[in-house]
Amino acid sequence: MTKAMFKFSPIYIILLLTLSISVKADVTITSPGTQVSLLELYTSEGCSSCPPADKWISKLKSHPGLWHSLVPMGFHVDYWNYIGWADRFSSPEYSARQRRYARTNNLKTVYTPGFLLNGEEWRSFFGVRKLSTKTDKKVGPLSLKISDMELAAVFNPVEALTDKTLILNVAVLGFDIKTDVKAGENINKELKHDFTVLGYKSIPLYKDNSSYSVMTELPDIIETAPRMAVSAWINKENDMKPIQAVGGWLAN
Repeated sequence: MTKAMFKFSPIYIILLLTLSISVKADVTITSPGTQVSLLELYTSEGCSSCPPADKWISKLKSHPGLWHSLVPMGFHVDYWNYIGWADRFSSPEYSARQRRYARTNNLKTVYTPGFLLNGEEWRSFFGVRKLSTKTDKKVGPLSLKISDMELAAVFNPVEALTDKTLILNVAVLGFDIKTDVKAGENINKELKHDFTVLGYKSIPLYKDNSSYSVMTELPDIIETAPRMAVSAWINKENDMKPIQAVGGWLAN
């Protein structure tokens, strides 16, 4: 399902005015020194082609490499909201992120459901669905320490990086979510979501000798979920391809 034009609607405006809430947690997670694969799904509750992709990504909860070699996430875009159903998890920021990928030729066009693996378009979902996450590329560990709403991140790259600025991206993910769709292309369907991005932010890292670090807060989330996790990944300032990623469960 493709979309070339983006329209605004009263429903869309209401979504922008929705109040966000906070999530509190206490956890420490660290990636291995080898690169962890980041899988991004761009989806929408208003897209009739998306439920099979949502169902498939949910199966990754039992993937043997979950959080160790693979960090999946689902960004809900907002450009299908105008056709009758406002996806409460959607954000114009997530749609803009997908369009940035398209502008940098990492993605041929903007469409849903759309996957990117390590910043590159991944179309195996529409074929053999072979997901390869094994990599021996040594990039260095990324660590997160979360206490209450405060997050401290440290990245220790294996090789010296010449880039002045690295960007830390942080997302809170929701699991075991259900939606009864009352209108639009998925009318009368119960949709189930996992790895759903409930809140997202990005912030520059500060370089200190050979390491990069920052202290910030977890992003505000649009709502809570029965189970939640946190993911984070690093990219260069002008390159969306992830260098390293990390993820883990948040305590209930």
